[in-house]
Amino acid sequence: MRAVRFSVTTAVATVAALTVVTGCTEKSDAKSGDAGAIRVTATDDSCKVSKTAFPAGHVELAVENKGSRVTEVEILFPDDRIVSERENIGPGTKHTLTAEVKSGDYRIACIPGMKGKGHRQDVKATGGKAAKRDPRLDAAVAGYRQYAQAQADATLPKVKVFTDAVRAGDLDAAKKAYAPSRIGWERTEPVAESFGDIDPKTDTRADGLEDGQKWTGWHRLEKALWQDKKIGAAEKTLATQLDEDLTDWQQRVGKAEITPTSMANGAKELLDEVATGKVTGEEERYSHTDLVDFKANVEGAEKAYALLKPVASENDAALTKELDKQFAALDALLDRFRTDKGDTASYEFTSYDKVGKADRKELSDGVNALAEPLSKLAAAVVK
Repeated sequence: MRAVRFSVTTAVATVAALTVVTGCTEKSDAKSGDAGAIRVTATDDSCKVSKTAFPAGHVELAVENKGSRVTEVEILFPDDRIVSERENIGPGTKHTLTAEVKSGDYRIACIPGMKGKGHRQDVKATGGKAAKRDPRLDAAVAGYRQYAQAQADATLPKVKVFTDAVRAGDLDAAKKAYAPSRIGWERTEPVAESFGDIDPKTDTRADGLEDGQKWTGWHRLEKALWQDKKIGAAEKTLATQLDEDLTDWQQRVGKAEITPTSMANGAKELLDEVATGKVTGEEERYSHTDLVDFKANVEGAEKAYALLKPVASENDAALTKELDKQFAALDALLDRFRTDKGDTASYEFTSYDKVGKADRKELSDGVNALAEPLSKLAAAVVK
């Protein structure tokens, strides 16, 4: 699920935890200084933009959060599909969001507390000029689209193993199949979230529900299996709905709006997912399978980076050198918690409730060390 779709109370409580990541990003964003950037000022009750019309192509939002809550800024199509986004913007911090947009109508949204639709401003990209880019970046987009589709295609059979077990009332089999069913989703979650309507139905936690929203999806079933320890008629119905919702996702992946900058921003978003859900143990609070999600998120980010690296390394060799180092360090750290004795296909990790404070701190530090340089990747691919 998205890094933070918390209640207001939880969002305020997590500000301290987020500042390690967002503070690093602020340092890199402060260097932008692009006079052509669109300034976005987010408060608790408004979203002000300095320009409501701008040339199509590469767009940079210089975001400042003057509110009291963690916020999120999104560039949206009129139908609420996400073009690009930056989450976890702490109070008093500044960030840069780099994106590519075609000529047309859009909305810029500021979402205080990272819940709901937030405050929006209609904007327009004019001129019909496509962003000029290296042909290798077109190849990177094509490669990532193939990767996202392959992950979705591979997810459905694994989900069916899980949902078949739920429908059969087999508690143990359902528990065993739960974490594997989520791997493909977690690797490509920014693509799934870009559609807007699928993530809330499939991957929302109880404290991320909107007013009046029915709780469905993986985490509702996770609670039934591990906390309630029972499968009833309602859970069997929810299993079938999960099949249907994820089939919808799988069929729509090929239509996702993907650009080099959305790939780079999505990689950073996956690290934010880890920092605010997996490291804290909040994402898989009943099953404690957080490290499976953690590893999948990192793999997805690393795939996007690998596809963009040929261009990024030419534009910023020091950045890619640091990213190589930090990805390798985090991968090695995660491997310490594998319980599958080197059988990487089995994807088994230590239950997160067995991971102590010192190890969690080390994991958090590893994520933060990677998140800071990863926040610069989008700018590096459009230089």
